[in-house]
Amino acid sequence: MEPRIVIIGAGHAGVQLAASLREAGHRGPLSLITQETELPYQRPPLSKDYVAADAASGPLALRPESFYAEHDIDLIPGARVESIDRAAGIVTLSTGTQLSYDRLVIATGARNRPLGCAGSELPGIYGLRTLDDARTLQRRLAEARRVVVIGAGFIGLEFAAAARKRGLEVTVLEFAARPLGRAASEPLSVWFAAAHRGSGINLRCNEGVERIEAQDGHLQVLSTAGHGYEADLVVYGIGVLPNTELAADSGLACDNGILVDAFLRSSDERIYALGDCANFPLAATSERARLESVQNANDQARALALTLTGQPTEYRELPWFWSVQGEHRLQIAGLSAPTDDAVLLGEPETGKFSIALFRGGVLAAVESVNRPADHISARKLLSSGTPITTSMLEASASLKELARSTPIPA
Repeated sequence: MEPRIVIIGAGHAGVQLAASLREAGHRGPLSLITQETELPYQRPPLSKDYVAADAASGPLALRPESFYAEHDIDLIPGARVESIDRAAGIVTLSTGTQLSYDRLVIATGARNRPLGCAGSELPGIYGLRTLDDARTLQRRLAEARRVVVIGAGFIGLEFAAAARKRGLEVTVLEFAARPLGRAASEPLSVWFAAAHRGSGINLRCNEGVERIEAQDGHLQVLSTAGHGYEADLVVYGIGVLPNTELAADSGLACDNGILVDAFLRSSDERIYALGDCANFPLAATSERARLESVQNANDQARALALTLTGQPTEYRELPWFWSVQGEHRLQIAGLSAPTDDAVLLGEPETGKFSIALFRGGVLAAVESVNRPADHISARKLLSSGTPITTSMLEASASLKELARSTPIPA
């Protein structure tokens, strides 16, 4: 008999794994467990499209409801895994049901890092991670006039741009010296800061939150710089924490995520992890990373499906990301570092440009704003296995031309 596979978590990673397992030929029992009662849905639109004034009423499903029955996937909604008995190969659910497994995959994702300041428990303060969060914010935005966003990462800026598009007064507080500090180069951060301020957003850097108070029917956000900002609604996005408690309680090795090898196997040879909760070795450097992106979740799922169906496959895909902030679509290929050397491609004043980032003279990442062709070319170049030097880029008219002339392995 083919092994029984149980997947904990029905986000992008879990659903893609279930689909890829069937595509790869797995015909054994396959269960997919999720705490949420909704049909598994796409998360990226929650911070932008879904909170727009003209948003559709329903979420975008990852797969239609019929998909699970047609592919004999036992989707178990509204259930939390309480414990893993590794010796017996059994998971116990909050419903009291016990499921046996031959292979177990943990795709529990991540949760919002709590705000933690005084007053963070007051009504009107929200994180944005789930469909329920987005539904609540969609209702509250219809009534609000002033919004304070805490955190200028992807989620914070995406939400801020959506709120501003609705005509609201928006203030963004960022403790660091620049927005997108963890994800983007300094030149790109500077450009996005100017773009958001140009749209009317009051972006305040070097300014965290001291406390939040309720005052005359609204909220007062008091910053570390001594300023006060009135708000009808406060939204925070200050990073996430991987959901590793279940894994740690069962004795699996964890450190900023569940530690896995290149095959996404945990410290227990029968248990695997992927997506936002997995800490894995990067193929390019062997350094460990935990990446929060749909690309990483989906590509890890495809690689793991091959491994679980008898075709051991290391995860070696190039990381890439995207973010839609108002009228600007940011796409990033590769992973940048603060000390990378930046080469500007295009004209930022037009709103269409890229930044090529070199490390030790070799291309490490490319950030593209409203230039999708550059992004596609960058992914090809960074996946080619050929070190792309600054002189090679200078000798080419464009990234597209360089990608066309660079051999790409089959």
